[in-house]
Amino acid sequence: MKRSEALLAILGAAKGRPFSPVQLQKAVFLIDRNLPEVFDADSRFGFVPYDYGPFDREVYVEASALKLSELASIAKGASGYTEYSVTDDGLVRAEEILQGLAENHRAYFFSVVEWVRSLSFAKLVKSIYEAYPDMRANSIFVG
Repeated sequence: MKRSEALLAILGAAKGRPFSPVQLQKAVFLIDRNLPEVFDADSRFGFVPYDYGPFDREVYVEASALKLSELASIAKGASGYTEYSVTDDGLVRAEEILQGLAENHRAYFFSVVEWVRSLSFAKLVKSIYEAYPDMRANSIFVG
């Protein structure tokens, strides 16, 4: 799958519930790191250690492209932060992508999405650092 398809599948696995920027970055990171076989050759992300763990600006580039295609929504949430979610048309496409995955891969997408969305900012970043200490390198996080 292409990066855009992976991102859309992640958004779709949340069934319209929004992601904060850190939740989206960490969900994409976990899929990219732990399921590299689902990506087409040369279609993986390039995460680097950043202020709050793994970061790739391309996540936001792909999200913006999905918004232009009316498959994703990017809007300010009640908290004042940007929120990313799937549109109705995006959900239809995301479900097609997810159905095309092997059962264990599909289950992993759903479990990652539920997990990242269930944690506070601090707990999510801390958990990622514990599991992937290489992503702590440039951290400004003190939690």
